[in-house]
Amino acid sequence: MRRPGLRGRIALFFALAGLGGLAAITVGLTLGYRQSGAAQASPFVTAGVVAAFGLLGVIAGIWLLFDENVAKPVIALAARLRAHAHGGTQTPLDLASARWLDDLVPAAAAVTHRLGRSTLDAAEALAERTAELAAEKDRLAAVLTGMPVAVSIMGPGHKLVLYDGQSADLLGQEGPVRLNASIFEYLRPGPIEAALDELHRRGARRASLVAETVSGRVCTGHIRLMGEASGYMLMLEPLDPEAERPLTYDFALLAGRAGAAARDTPLRDLSFVVFDTETTGLDPASDAIVQIGAVRVLGGRIVPGEAFETLVDPGRPIPAAAARVHGITTDAVAGAPDPRRAAEAFRRFAEGSVPVAHNAPFDMAMLRRAGAAPEPPILDTVLISAVVFGGHETHTLDALTERLGVSLLEADRHTALGDARATAEVLVRLLAICEGRGATTLGQLIDEMTRHERIVKALVGEAG
Repeated sequence: MRRPGLRGRIALFFALAGLGGLAAITVGLTLGYRQSGAAQASPFVTAGVVAAFGLLGVIAGIWLLFDENVAKPVIALAARLRAHAHGGTQTPLDLASARWLDDLVPAAAAVTHRLGRSTLDAAEALAERTAELAAEKDRLAAVLTGMPVAVSIMGPGHKLVLYDGQSADLLGQEGPVRLNASIFEYLRPGPIEAALDELHRRGARRASLVAETVSGRVCTGHIRLMGEASGYMLMLEPLDPEAERPLTYDFALLAGRAGAAARDTPLRDLSFVVFDTETTGLDPASDAIVQIGAVRVLGGRIVPGEAFETLVDPGRPIPAAAARVHGITTDAVAGAPDPRRAAEAFRRFAEGSVPVAHNAPFDMAMLRRAGAAPEPPILDTVLISAVVFGGHETHTLDALTERLGVSLLEADRHTALGDARATAEVLVRLLAICEGRGATTLGQLIDEMTRHERIVKALVGEAG
């Protein structure tokens, strides 16, 4: 049985106090009646009822005051301290909301300020980050020495660990390119598996390769084993050697860190796709999508270069009221994909990742109506915020960005990709705080969210 929270324990304390008071009144009146020798008990009963209701009213009033002025501020203070400790938030603590806690909040503010300025902590964090960057730089430098053509690197399970811009162009003709996706979503497995078997049989490191895309196009190049690392490199040609080659990578995937979205998978080992939609209105039963935007989060960070954005032609005029909110007009979506094609393209982009949205029931309903919603489990930052900050707090996206210190350009508000990026920044901070609270796996987080699911009905209009 789960231990009740602070507010529940305080309510239980006052309930027990009320029961104790009622018991004392009952015992006192019973003894008085027996000693008085009175023939009628009604005066004692009347006195008992009045005293009981009076006592319960006083206790209920004190409990409400205590809950509002002590319990809620303590929970809020604990959540903000966790945000500072685990989420990297630098926003100052709200002293006014906890004025009845006397010196506790100023003392906590002093501690967080002191910790934030601590030279030792800063030095340790800088040294750790510098070591990580140096290690990634060394690995990247080793990879770059063999990059005369478009390059992609696969880790365990033939999952993409790195791809450059040319590889993104080549593989992107077969489907959305994303980290931790199987290379066999883009290239047929036969030639690659045969080449790997041959390399292992001969004890060689590099071999020529004639690869074939899933659509039947032939690509020539080389395949190379990654030495002690568990993976291999593909170098495919012919491609433009002068083309820009921005890199998208996560070398931790070489260790097989990311996997399926099982309940016992650590949160930091999961790939998340954070998405948002803009629509013709707020009724999923009758309105339609006009824009979808999404970004990917992997290893506790937003993956640069992996974003999805498309306008959608809803097949109807976009109401002026909706256009004033998101700036998308009927003329702007002319020639854009219809809802089904756009939703299917997004579903392919999100494949293999855990979908995340702010007020997810609304966005998922719109995608289902379009005919191609991502598969569950679905995470909702409204519910995760309720886990972290409590159901009594405000959980709008604006409130969360302010509370967690996320910068949000006004030009990006009410655009699908802009809101998706803001939600992703919020998600990264919330997940770090959840880990600090002990919810370190997907299953543990889902269980925590389920406990707070009742707030969605109350917040669905507020949290958009």
